[in-house]
Amino acid sequence: MSTPIAIEQKYQMVAQRRSLQWVLLPIMLITIALGWKYPLLGFSVAAAMATGMIGGVLRGRYVCGNLCPRGAFFDRMVAPFAPRAKVPAFMRGMPFRLTVLAGLMGFMVWRIAQNPGDLNHWGFVFWTMCALTTAVGLGLAFTLHPRAWCTICPMGTMQNLLGGHKQRLRIASSCRACGKCEGACPMNLSIAADKKLGALQDRDCLKCPECIAACPVNALQWPDAKN
Repeated sequence: MSTPIAIEQKYQMVAQRRSLQWVLLPIMLITIALGWKYPLLGFSVAAAMATGMIGGVLRGRYVCGNLCPRGAFFDRMVAPFAPRAKVPAFMRGMPFRLTVLAGLMGFMVWRIAQNPGDLNHWGFVFWTMCALTTAVGLGLAFTLHPRAWCTICPMGTMQNLLGGHKQRLRIASSCRACGKCEGACPMNLSIAADKKLGALQDRDCLKCPECIAACPVNALQWPDAKN
């Protein structure tokens, strides 16, 4: 059984994450709403991409789960109204994800190369990429799952490859496989299935605290957790 202190800490982690997401969320909304007119706002997209790649090396998809403005948008504004259907297996598979990564990155480089000396052009390209992929993300959210786009997001795929094996969620033997953690997981990952291995093997874990807070027996912890 978890102690009152442990319970308080778990919910504090969730509250902090959600508060931070509400702070980050306007960055994406402002960028998409005004980036077509003020292209330099598009560089916020480039900053998010760079943050994701650096974070990927250190902690896998931590940035996706905690610091991504678009991820915050999906979690806080879209999730309450979207279905939570199972994301098709082919979308989770690397062949499809790498195809999406190569296609979008290739398109971005091609567009930038058309006028490489103009920063406004660069910003407009970043804005275009953000607007188009967000539109696709919304379509997937309202037909499949709030974070369905995050399954195939190029930056998410890169973070998966760079450090998805790091800081794996620990699963204690006290896990009852009740599924509450999976219901709370933004990526709808199968967590309890890895109970016998003692740690979540899925490299797409967003390193958020939602599953930890949802566990009724305190069976989930990060490797560096004190409790």
